[in-house]
Amino acid sequence: MSEEEVSYFRRALLGWAAQTPRPMPWKGEKDPYKIWLSEVILQQTRVEQGMPYYEKFVKAYPDSRALAGAPEDEVLKMWEGLGYYSRARNLLQTARHIAFDRNGVFPDKYGDIRSLKGVGDYTAAAIASFAFNLPYPVVDGNVYRVLSRYFALDAATDLSSSKKMFASLAGKLLDPDRPGAFNQAIMDFGALCCTPAQPDCGNCPLSQRCLALVKGTPADYPVRLKKTAKKERFFLFLIVRRGDKTLVRKRTGKDIWKGLYEFPNIETGSTAELSETDIKAIFPEGTPKGVLLGEPSDFCRQTLTHREITAVFRELVVPENSPANFIRDGIFSNCIETDLAELKKKFAFPVIISGFLKKFV
Repeated sequence: MSEEEVSYFRRALLGWAAQTPRPMPWKGEKDPYKIWLSEVILQQTRVEQGMPYYEKFVKAYPDSRALAGAPEDEVLKMWEGLGYYSRARNLLQTARHIAFDRNGVFPDKYGDIRSLKGVGDYTAAAIASFAFNLPYPVVDGNVYRVLSRYFALDAATDLSSSKKMFASLAGKLLDPDRPGAFNQAIMDFGALCCTPAQPDCGNCPLSQRCLALVKGTPADYPVRLKKTAKKERFFLFLIVRRGDKTLVRKRTGKDIWKGLYEFPNIETGSTAELSETDIKAIFPEGTPKGVLLGEPSDFCRQTLTHREITAVFRELVVPENSPANFIRDGIFSNCIETDLAELKKKFAFPVIISGFLKKFV
């Protein structure tokens, strides 16, 4: 790639960005804490969805010390609805490292930024270039799409060897004098012009040299390997009602939704079993006196990275004067009893549960 080709790409892209504003609350920000916060929130999250979370977090935790002092349950509740909760746990762990181990000073070298918990190559490059004007290229989904179309690259973007090639190419194109502006421009360009479906090729500043457009095949790029099938899992969640009380517990161990709260549940092997589960399966040693099992809800579903979750919710009504000693046994072990009115305010639930609560509780 010649110097003239690199210069053309930079001029066209930066010229387009100057004429195409894309306001975002973190755009132009130089505080590395706020840039880091925005980038973690935007990992696997659409900008429109992430904006209110960013504003909410900045208001509640304006710096690393404020975030470091927050309880984990509080942070997870603030994060509720974004999914991929490991991001929130990493966020808190890193804030504590910066606040307590680094005396509140955010690292200003790429290698030190990259070493932070939950920070990968892309996030480190974004922080380094936006906050410290360091010449590191960002390579996200938008950048993969722009480069693969412009150069008509057949390399699958989800292969590690291809990722290194795209990173090298992005590094050659990067404007070393304005790395932050260039990185923001190419991401905005991918989001607004070189979109996944129906790219605006008629108004594209790079169209004269875009090889995918010359071939008439922009929709064929970027190339990806076939996705592996997701494993299905099925949960019957029991909403235990004893007067104005119910049961919840925190999920632990190395499984989905770690650190979030849930209702006591049974995991089954199919959707049919979810609806057919009777009270004998819940109380194999005999049903406590006066306990009634309600009808199953409609199927609720949630898609995770490697899982497809289907769930049914059923009320388990317990007499108000019952001591409810069964909460210590079987599927009710490790549960705590709490007010129904506190569920939405106090506990962070997986999306599949919080979605049900919005409709039915």
